[in-house]
Amino acid sequence: MLRVLVLVSGGGTNLQAIIDKVNDGTVSNTEIVGVISNNYGVYSLERAEKAGIPSVVVAPKDFPDRSSFNRALLAKLDEFKPDLIVLAGFLVVIPEIVIQKYEGKIINIHPSLIPSFCGTGYYGLRVHKAALERGVKVSGATVHFVDAGTDTGPIILQKAVYVEDGDTPETLQRRIMEQAEWEILPKAIDLIAKGEVSYKKSLDMRS
Repeated sequence: MLRVLVLVSGGGTNLQAIIDKVNDGTVSNTEIVGVISNNYGVYSLERAEKAGIPSVVVAPKDFPDRSSFNRALLAKLDEFKPDLIVLAGFLVVIPEIVIQKYEGKIINIHPSLIPSFCGTGYYGLRVHKAALERGVKVSGATVHFVDAGTDTGPIILQKAVYVEDGDTPETLQRRIMEQAEWEILPKAIDLIAKGEVSYKKSLDMRS
């Protein structure tokens, strides 16, 4: 059974997609063992509670400096003993100490077709605003392993979504979530649970 720990910052729509597809068997051999948020009062915590999943907040503002927060976050991750950490809209830079300890065991969902509109500064609506300003006709989402860079880890899955006339960053964001993110993030977890995808295999394919 793959022990999955989900990290979130906001409403948790991707978390809900994972919960639903674990519950209906689409994602097999997987247990969501916990949810960690860096923000208090967000709806993702309610989603976890409704699903009977333990949740906790580890907020940077509760610590005197970033180093203290980083150590506390790692300690909390360790408590859940995860096999896989899923960043489902987690708007915190993952500390190096976490990446080192959980190398190959962290995945992220990014709302564009990497390598387009990714890297430092590209998150949330900023991604979709940049895509519309550039005039692209196709955008989408990417699930990738997390490494020491920003959105540079091996890609697991991508799905394209067409940009429509009159799109705003908000409408494009919603369509990409519905048509891409909510499908490929649970699917990536399922592939990892089945042993069909791994960090090492992905690195081997790159070389």
